[in-house]
Amino acid sequence: MKGNYITREKLYLKKKYWLNLFKHNSNIMSSKIIKSCIKGIHGYVPEYILSNAELEKLVDTSDEWITTRTGIKERRILKGEGKGTSVIGTECVKGLLEKTNTNPKDIDLLICATVTPDMFFPSTANIISDNVGTKNAYSFDMSAACSGFLYSLITGSQFIESGTHKKVIVVGADKMSSIVDYEDRNNCVLFGDGGGAVLLEPSLDENGIIDHILKSDGSGASYLCIKGGGSKYPASLETINNKDHFIYQEGKRVFKFAVTNMANISEEIMVKNNLKSNDISYLVPHQANKRIIDATAKKMGIGHKKVLMNIQKYGNTTAGTIPLCLWDFEKKLKKGDNLILSAFGGGFTWGSVYLKWSYNS
Repeated sequence: MKGNYITREKLYLKKKYWLNLFKHNSNIMSSKIIKSCIKGIHGYVPEYILSNAELEKLVDTSDEWITTRTGIKERRILKGEGKGTSVIGTECVKGLLEKTNTNPKDIDLLICATVTPDMFFPSTANIISDNVGTKNAYSFDMSAACSGFLYSLITGSQFIESGTHKKVIVVGADKMSSIVDYEDRNNCVLFGDGGGAVLLEPSLDENGIIDHILKSDGSGASYLCIKGGGSKYPASLETINNKDHFIYQEGKRVFKFAVTNMANISEEIMVKNNLKSNDISYLVPHQANKRIIDATAKKMGIGHKKVLMNIQKYGNTTAGTIPLCLWDFEKKLKKGDNLILSAFGGGFTWGSVYLKWSYNS
């Protein structure tokens, strides 16, 4: 009966060995947990200002109508033949590298969130990388409409958290004027051009990206989209005549969904992390519509002084709004500030990020 017979003592010792090994590995893993943090931010907007007064000459609208419904007073437009989103992204990254005293060759990865790429391929991120000299980085675009920057921020941060990357740049930029019909008074008043870029590095303290919630619902695809130009409806004389290459949206349906979901997900991340309204330093919302932003702040229980907003200057720059907002208010942010970043966009896509700001300007 000896053979493979294991005594209770041997079984106990074997079990003890594996338990000790598990505890040892757990300690190693916990000691190596890495958080990513934003180490720098830079933004860019074109010089040309398209005011509400100028739009009054193009379509049947008024400054009062636009301001009351959206909160927008003006927006920036990128002018010039052959200038695409890469121009905006390049300026953002050049400024970021200079500002943070970072050698472009030290960048591991560059992600660009955009719905207005220079071309279908190569990616706009590839073009930006070439322009700024990040020769050792690989790069790609992400498309999640107005939630694109949050999606890209979390994707980039996970490369840092894995321990495989030390420096990641995340760009959010759009040239929305390239897909806006300036005969459509409902859409042309909303959008502008611009963007921003952040540098992600491993955090050396408790500050950094703490948590995130990202969601999507493809059943909303037809309510906010560009119908033509893709593989479903390739460019043709018919798609051009139908204006299918411009933004299409069912405004009331989109507004209702945005108000509900952007507000709910901002509250959800607070509850998940046991945060009260007094714990929040600032809400950094996607700048689509002042009424949506107000509804989100109300749901979170915070006053207007804790809401960072520049929609009146730039309008909706899609993937560019949140980094532009961080850039505009960078000097106001202090190390350790609790920020909630929140967005909603076509797809539908929406999300929120909880982070502790990692530096003083």
